[in-house]
Amino acid sequence: MIAILKKEINAFFASPIAYLVIAIFLLLNGLFLWLFKGEFNILNSGFASLSPFFLLAPWILIFLVPAVTMRSFSEENKQGTLELLLTKPVSLLQIVLGKFFGSFLLIIIALLPTLLYVYTVYLLGNPVGNLDLGSILGSYFGLLFLVAAYTSIGVFSSAITNNQIVAFISAVFLCFLFYIGFEGIADITSSNFIEQLGISYHFKSIGRGVIDTRDIIYFISIVLLFIMATESKLNNRKNKSLNLRYIIIGLIVVLGLNVVGQQVYQRFDLTHDKRYTLSNATKTIIEQAQTPIIIDVFLESDEFPSEFRRLKAETQQLLEEFVAKNKQIKFTFINPIEDDANRQQNIQQLTQRGLTPMQLSVEESGKSSYEVIFPWALASYNGTTVKIPLLKNKLGASQEELVSHSIQHLEYAFADGFSKLINQKSKKVAILKGNKQLDNKYIFDFVKTIRDYYYIAPFTLDSVDTNPTKTLNDLKAYDLVISAKPTEAFTENEKFVLDQYTMNGGKSLWLLDAVAMDQDSLQNNTGKAIAIPRDVNLTDFFFKYGARVNPVLINDLYSAPITLAVGEGSNARFQSFPWFYSPLVNPQGKHPIVNNLNLVKFDFANQIDTIKNNVSKTILLQSSVLSKVDGVPREIGLDMTTQEPDPKQYKNPNQNLAVLLEGEFPSAYSNRIKPFAIENTKDKSTPTKMIVIADGDVIKNDIGKNGPLELGFNRSTGQLYGNKEFLLNAVNYLLDDSGLINIRSKEISVAFLDQEKVASNKTLWQVVNIGLPLILLGLFGVLFNTVRKRKYS
Repeated sequence: MIAILKKEINAFFASPIAYLVIAIFLLLNGLFLWLFKGEFNILNSGFASLSPFFLLAPWILIFLVPAVTMRSFSEENKQGTLELLLTKPVSLLQIVLGKFFGSFLLIIIALLPTLLYVYTVYLLGNPVGNLDLGSILGSYFGLLFLVAAYTSIGVFSSAITNNQIVAFISAVFLCFLFYIGFEGIADITSSNFIEQLGISYHFKSIGRGVIDTRDIIYFISIVLLFIMATESKLNNRKNKSLNLRYIIIGLIVVLGLNVVGQQVYQRFDLTHDKRYTLSNATKTIIEQAQTPIIIDVFLESDEFPSEFRRLKAETQQLLEEFVAKNKQIKFTFINPIEDDANRQQNIQQLTQRGLTPMQLSVEESGKSSYEVIFPWALASYNGTTVKIPLLKNKLGASQEELVSHSIQHLEYAFADGFSKLINQKSKKVAILKGNKQLDNKYIFDFVKTIRDYYYIAPFTLDSVDTNPTKTLNDLKAYDLVISAKPTEAFTENEKFVLDQYTMNGGKSLWLLDAVAMDQDSLQNNTGKAIAIPRDVNLTDFFFKYGARVNPVLINDLYSAPITLAVGEGSNARFQSFPWFYSPLVNPQGKHPIVNNLNLVKFDFANQIDTIKNNVSKTILLQSSVLSKVDGVPREIGLDMTTQEPDPKQYKNPNQNLAVLLEGEFPSAYSNRIKPFAIENTKDKSTPTKMIVIADGDVIKNDIGKNGPLELGFNRSTGQLYGNKEFLLNAVNYLLDDSGLINIRSKEISVAFLDQEKVASNKTLWQVVNIGLPLILLGLFGVLFNTVRKRKYS
């Protein structure tokens, strides 16, 4: 077998056709990947990734491999040397394997120069080296299996004819049939089994860095089947009886391996960030689907810039991972505005369903244009439909950054949508009333949002004076209480009920104002108001738990503007001014509540101190490094908008604005006289959670002409802040037992190219990656033939 392998290599490289075939392969790769415009161009993609190469290579190899293998047996047969070879003291299997491994090694040699692409992308990464080598290693591994399958098909095609052209055409047809043909048939017949017979189905996963034993067994099966078929063909030429028993046993073994492999398998995600490994919470949700989940993804267009083509690709790959876990998940990509005749009608219908379009800037040939897209998906299950956002908004982010944030958010977005469809609501949330909390109209949008997840009901503590035990028992029926900006002091009876609710494992979300001040107070003739401390009698309550909301105001240079009317009468106009009492908080932590979160807007926020005790404390939100603490009482006026701040005075950076408390809480009434007697009073809680936010306006939505606006939406600037998502994450974290919210902490790193480096030396990189592989091939040819001449001279 080794002798045949060497003979194949020597014969191949002794012919100029060999260098022509490999040169064409390298030239085509170089042109598509580095020069021609399109989805395969690496420099134009903006991403430090070789995925375009691994998408393109299978198509070029469909022609390269048959060109290498077409002479394996057909040339021997044509020249009459095959009969002589069959008389040698080697088995048929050794002859076939010698030819197979000889051709296989030749293709590997042709692939070696493409390692230059890896080094180029490594250098062009931002920063240098920002490249997922694990994914590339796995993708090359998958490419080797693909080459092995193509090679076995090519060797078989060469064995059935004595004409190299016929062998080449037959091999191209069979490779094409096995790579994409079965997928086309599956689309017509809607048969998942037929699709799994195709090479493309198995290469998609392994080609992006995920090694699945089912895919490996499939490729080995293809190789074994065609090697067996080739051996049987040669066996007939020796005029021996065809060993049907041998072939049948071989087929049974191959089928048995695949059946067992489908039941018992392992997946190895070689990507650096494990992006193709679904979280346990996601797998638990999608495995519960007993009937089809139909997903329509509207992220489809030929005019997408490179960033959104990447988002589409990542979305498709994630959905394919879902399908691999549960065949009940079906998805299609739709371009809703492809038909010009119905374009406006479709845009209007989708907008009415809450699928807000986005306008993209597309740069082409130095000209800018705009493309409307719908970055949404609709998922339907048992007659219920939910919308799934695919784009994660972030103020001030570029299109690249938007896509990067969105890719990190994809798994959570789909898992959250599926959870709404599959899981029935079970937990209850109480909205506390009775202490002059915000009116319903100001928390309308947030309540409407969490209503998709939980049962919501108002709850007052009015009956605590007449029947405190019943009040406590009624409150225990709820899994979470939310108190949104109370302005009336809590009585000791009310506090004791809330304390014992916490002791019994109840969760709570508190949005507190320790200073009486809001923007409405400034809407008077003078434009001024006095900020004074507000005491709602909860200081000792939270102090015992490990937190204290201080009656001070956070003054932050990184803040949202305020819109004021300027001028009089017909000359009046609205203008935005800096307003440093509205901090804009950019979440920096990796906690799932705030990870990958948009800016959160505060108004007259206070500061939180944490007190040392056994309760775990996590700072969720802080002011910026350019902030200071203003004491009260203090006069605050709109004339501050015209005054230039002195940055030197902002010496109190990173003030705590939101804190998560977790663990076993000490009772605020331990070692104290209880306000009233109840059975089973607890001085220490079971493990529970609580979130304290030092601003009640974080949950407050504005009111427009047609009713409540979306929480976080600023009418004046048109910006949408991350308040609603932050609070929704907070509630989900407090009540989530399945771990779904923890998906948000999964980090997906998107590697970008250094665009300045690409632009400044683009021609150089193109010349190097197109020309250098050809030069290396030429040098190899000169060296090989020089050594060969000396050996045989």
